[in-house]
Amino acid sequence: MIRRRVLWVVLSVIVAGARPAGVFEFVAAPARPDNQRNSEGDILELKDGRLLLAWTDFYSREGSDWAPSRISAMLSKDRGRTWGAKFTLQENIGGMNVMEADLLRLQSGRILFIFARKNSEADCRPMVRLSSDDGKTFTPPKAMPIEPYPSYTGFNHDRAIQLRSGRILLPVFFTKDYRVNPRIVTRVYWSDDEGATWNHGPVVDVEASKVGADEPGVIELKDGRVLLWIRTSTGRPYFAWSKDRGETWTVPEPMSVQAPNAPQSIKRIPSTGDLLMVWNNSPRNRSPLTTGVSSDEGRTWTHVRNLDEDAAHTYAYTSILFLGDRVVFTYYAGPAAGERANGPVWSLKLKSVPVGWLYGKQ
Repeated sequence: MIRRRVLWVVLSVIVAGARPAGVFEFVAAPARPDNQRNSEGDILELKDGRLLLAWTDFYSREGSDWAPSRISAMLSKDRGRTWGAKFTLQENIGGMNVMEADLLRLQSGRILFIFARKNSEADCRPMVRLSSDDGKTFTPPKAMPIEPYPSYTGFNHDRAIQLRSGRILLPVFFTKDYRVNPRIVTRVYWSDDEGATWNHGPVVDVEASKVGADEPGVIELKDGRVLLWIRTSTGRPYFAWSKDRGETWTVPEPMSVQAPNAPQSIKRIPSTGDLLMVWNNSPRNRSPLTTGVSSDEGRTWTHVRNLDEDAAHTYAYTSILFLGDRVVFTYYAGPAAGERANGPVWSLKLKSVPVGWLYGKQ
């Protein structure tokens, strides 16, 4: 326990001169004995310039995906350098928990807030809320229609997107009953009316992957196609494309990078037009946590840099927010694989770097 406490102290201290100019990082939501895990964060910029950070807050001595959790939140007035007091954004209304805060600013100015309500390993579904007053209040949670129902249908935080056409896409993973069949497949849901109604496309699978097609993400490409990326157990992520705004998909293909059985995150860099990916650049381990830039819409990745690489920790479940000439990341930082027998202890870490850092300029 002493060793673990020292690790988190080290993580939360910023030593002057130890990092490139303009880079700052700290543990935003540290794990504690009665709060074993803080993970899956998402940050939204409010209209007044404040930042709203929401994350999965496991409020007990358990930290598994089945443990009790709520969606907690904090506000920052200085672009993420300091944060106010924690408050509850979404109470636990599930038989097990609520997870995976997903905050999306819509073209109308409203805020779409999606989270997963988990009753059991055979009953998990997305819940939808909307805010018309910039996050001061939200509509009551409304269950998204899913197929099949009931089923274990989940998604990752910071995944919903709105296309230039106004269509909202939410990629999900699902299985009928995780206890009976833990192999996951992917499907993309879409809404053309800001989440009031939803439709879905066909099942997408990666047959070469023992775990299936897990934790998908989507991004709109410059030519109007949509790129779908998928977590697999093959040693590489897979991707597919849609020419009809997410309704149908090509057969998934392996990406050019190595990756363990862990999720990836991709966003477009506003100032350059390139794509940014964050992933674990390793065949097996969730360390290091790496960034890469693509100037060919995801085919190849260059300017590969490690965002975090302490071998004593694992890193995953990233969110990405661009703020002018900076990019802010959140992700969990936990003990190395060999230390997990002592109990799951994952803290939510925040790191901010200049966009130039992604290209090796700092």
